[in-house]
Amino acid sequence: MDTALRDAYIRLHENYFPGTDLPIAFEVGGPTDGVEEAPAPKGWRCFVCDLTKVRNGKSLAFSEDSIGCRGGRFYLGYDAERFPDFRYFLSYGKPGEMEGERYKQTPEIVDELDRGTTRIPTKGKEIVFKRWDNLTEADNPDAVVFFARPEVLSGLFTLANFDRADPNGVISPFGAGCSSVFYFPWLEQQNENPRAVLGMFDPSARPCVPPDVLTMAFPMKKFTKVVGFMEESFLITGSWEKVMKKIERSDRLYSPKK
Repeated sequence: MDTALRDAYIRLHENYFPGTDLPIAFEVGGPTDGVEEAPAPKGWRCFVCDLTKVRNGKSLAFSEDSIGCRGGRFYLGYDAERFPDFRYFLSYGKPGEMEGERYKQTPEIVDELDRGTTRIPTKGKEIVFKRWDNLTEADNPDAVVFFARPEVLSGLFTLANFDRADPNGVISPFGAGCSSVFYFPWLEQQNENPRAVLGMFDPSARPCVPPDVLTMAFPMKKFTKVVGFMEESFLITGSWEKVMKKIERSDRLYSPKK
């Protein structure tokens, strides 16, 4: 990637989202030089929890062996099919056999949901996650993912709609936490006019993120445009100055490092 873009966004981030975390980025089949292999989990583990290390600056390469959750293996493209009785697992379960998550009312609704699922071609490939400031010329990210509080999300949401006439520059599709930071952003990146993805509403993934944080993921095609027009947007107005004061107060109140 163009490291000038990387450095330009870091400067803009410091100016308009002061004191907040830089986003992370992922690439399917990305270069692994200097990147640590994500360890195989001992039993079940949510993939979203491992991204905390990436947010803190450690670059990780995930493979099939790195994912300890069946939903994660599906949404990251390593499993082509759902596991047996998934339709009951996501709905009301099977008495005496399986407790359901009750995220869907009936197994039939789950079936209908899955009929529209696209398979992602990651089989045999690693997925490399890096924090934005760790990207190099060799990287070619598929998407950029923010973990952010509401004030920052308001800015990201408005930027995602800045160059669009329609009101749908951001989507928030139902799915597991990993679907909002990988699956749907990757799918949007394949489109000519991709949209950003608001997520991390999955109750099963919420223990892996702070209580006041959601995610906003930008397909790289879209994020490159966003970086280019940030300084002609609302970010340079007095309205955003007021929001930045809230961002700074929020950072002082809720960031342990402070």
